[in-house]
Amino acid sequence: MRSRVQGMWWGPAIEAPDPSALAAFYSQLLGWPVVHEEPGTAVMAAPGGSTFFVFQQADGYRPPVWPPVDGEQRPMMHLDFQVGDLDSAVEDAVALGATLSTSQFRENVRVMLDPVGHPFCLCLDQD
Repeated sequence: MRSRVQGMWWGPAIEAPDPSALAAFYSQLLGWPVVHEEPGTAVMAAPGGSTFFVFQQADGYRPPVWPPVDGEQRPMMHLDFQVGDLDSAVEDAVALGATLSTSQFRENVRVMLDPVGHPFCLCLDQD
């Protein structure tokens, strides 16, 4: 396709009532820098700058409900992060402002909710 260019992938855009605050949470959680901020937008980069997360202002933001409930805002996506020690990863995430979901489905995965309610998973590296 003519519209495809090298480096086409940038990364997901995540809605938040305060993009800078949510970018700061994930920056601290992952150790990745926030590389750009302007009103209504913050951008975090993976090491090497090959993948970016964009956090965008969402007026009237409604946090998703996990697990999904009919008639409520559903999660539209979630992020998975591989960790070496599940218990300490959960502790670190909670210390930064995440909460542990009351619904857990797998022994080697912990479903967490970020400070604005987006679910994300901490997945134990079992290799």
